[in-house]
Amino acid sequence: MSNVTVCDIDDTVKDAIRQFRFRKTEKSSALILKVDRQAQKICIDHLMDDVSLDELQDVLPGHQPRYLIYTCKMVHTDGRISFPMCFIYVTPRDCQTDLQIMYAGTKLAIQKEVNLSLVYEVRELDELTDEWLITKLQK
Repeated sequence: MSNVTVCDIDDTVKDAIRQFRFRKTEKSSALILKVDRQAQKICIDHLMDDVSLDELQDVLPGHQPRYLIYTCKMVHTDGRISFPMCFIYVTPRDCQTDLQIMYAGTKLAIQKEVNLSLVYEVRELDELTDEWLITKLQK
């Protein structure tokens, strides 16, 4: 058994995830979750509407991990429009080791709660672009 700290996900965060997943919007939006280190639980960092991944680079800290639930408008080659929702784990290389361990230890619990099949990880904030995501979604 490892000694990785898994943070609690309380009901308010679970409700926010559920509401985010099932709301109707035609704009790209993001629910950003973070670890409250002292309380050892997950909390909501930001809920943003009409935001691109490029714009999120300015909101996300470059020295701390974050969990990102993101939905975007995608126009397919045949003209169809979809709104894929994905889970992105942002874990900068230069963040504190204990914080990285807390996030890594909780990642699977969050993934299970979010229940999305599109799961990605980014190590550098500048990789987090709309172009990067479209490339991932087209695979």
